[in-house]
Amino acid sequence: MKQRYVYALAAMLAIIGLAVFTYKWQVLGFPLTEDLEKPVWTIESAISFDPGPGTIKVNQQIPTLTPGFRVLNQNSVSRGYGFSVNYGSGGREAQWAIRRADGRQTIYYRISVFEDKTSEQSDTMPPLATPPVINEPFKTAVDVIVSDVEEQSADEASFTSELLRRMNDPSPDPNVELLMSNVEDDADFVNIVTTMLAAALIPARMVRGVELDGRQRHADLVPWLEIYDGDRWRYFNPATGEENLPRRFFVWWRGNEPLISVEGGSNVQVDFAVQENHLAAVAIAETQAAKQGGQLISFSLYSLPIRTQAVYGVLLMIPIGALVMVVIRNFVGIDAFGTFMPVLIALAFRETKLIWGVVLFTLLVALGLSIRFLLERLRLLLVPRLSAVLIVVVLLMLLISLMSHKLGMETGLSVALFPMVIIAMTIERMSVVWEERGAADAMRAGGGSLLIAMAAYIFMGMRWLEHIIFTFPELLLVVLAIVLLAGRYTGYRLLELRRFKALADS
Repeated sequence: MKQRYVYALAAMLAIIGLAVFTYKWQVLGFPLTEDLEKPVWTIESAISFDPGPGTIKVNQQIPTLTPGFRVLNQNSVSRGYGFSVNYGSGGREAQWAIRRADGRQTIYYRISVFEDKTSEQSDTMPPLATPPVINEPFKTAVDVIVSDVEEQSADEASFTSELLRRMNDPSPDPNVELLMSNVEDDADFVNIVTTMLAAALIPARMVRGVELDGRQRHADLVPWLEIYDGDRWRYFNPATGEENLPRRFFVWWRGNEPLISVEGGSNVQVDFAVQENHLAAVAIAETQAAKQGGQLISFSLYSLPIRTQAVYGVLLMIPIGALVMVVIRNFVGIDAFGTFMPVLIALAFRETKLIWGVVLFTLLVALGLSIRFLLERLRLLLVPRLSAVLIVVVLLMLLISLMSHKLGMETGLSVALFPMVIIAMTIERMSVVWEERGAADAMRAGGGSLLIAMAAYIFMGMRWLEHIIFTFPELLLVVLAIVLLAGRYTGYRLLELRRFKALADS
């Protein structure tokens, strides 16, 4: 295959792997770091009322657009009630219905949300504002104030800020005093302001939400002002005129529609509570992925059983060890026995730890090599000789484990984690090289194998790297692309540069 085909294949693999990785990271929110937790707020509304003798129907405004937040899940708790969600002029509306109920009733609606600064949810463009019908003398007061504010403003935003400043003036003029005479709470105040904005042909509406701050047994719905400037909706503090939203302000509903309406009930009370919890970012990302990319999350490793996940947590690091081996052998030039022997030895080091692993591996190979030279005098055929070496390796493992246990060194028990077949093949290969090329080459290749195994162990033991590969296994396509490119490298290795330094000087 021509070299450009290899480059094209490597580029395609890398692009696919990085594209899937970016989608899962940026869109679905899978975390790059392990054990990352995010705060999740659960807002609960409790509707209590006394039922009448007939059918009961309860309607409640529920969140629709939640800028700065994403909905994790939502549910209703109501015994015996039918539940449905409809869309009205104020957004989404939950409805509960039942034929008959006895005793005081309580209906719960819960929604769990988490912060997402990238969630810039915006409503559609509103219809053109029409002048409201206002009775005298309030109409004259509104016209005068609107006319004065228009002269001291340049656009919708500055008009709103100036209007709110005038309406909140501690020493208001007679027109403001007249309009404020019927204001009893913050909601009435925002309604007056939206009426005046409509008189100025500026689309405006009231927004009510909850300030999320830890645990709140009795949370209040705070009214806020929202205007449309011809391009987007903008939020204003009705008390100060500043354009902002409170920190962690969760919008519950918009407009002048009542929060609750109960048909067939009386003595209605609504209470809000907020609970803050912390969930693993992976769990949040899984829930989001199930909503946005159901097919993709079906192939996530997190959907496997826990035991299977533990197995793949180890297996997925083998390509990382293979990449380390490719780099060291093809670019550095360190020789080794076998192709995958150092990687498998590095896997054993994960259990034995590095220092004890090196000691046990060196001891096992040294003893096995001595027995192998003794077997050489018997002139055995290849297969029986390998079988004999394998049996000797098993016996040596058993002997080392027994002796370390007697000496109180429990670490020696982990020698059984070494792959015995690989050890046997290493001993056989090392003895053949010893006989054919001398002890120096055999020791150099054996030391190189141990050095590669140590380097692979270091990279395969990085917890953050293990988390990334397990969460984003598509990055193995990038690893594969690098290996393919390394396979086309035919230049000098680092050790060869030192070896042929004299020729370069000449």
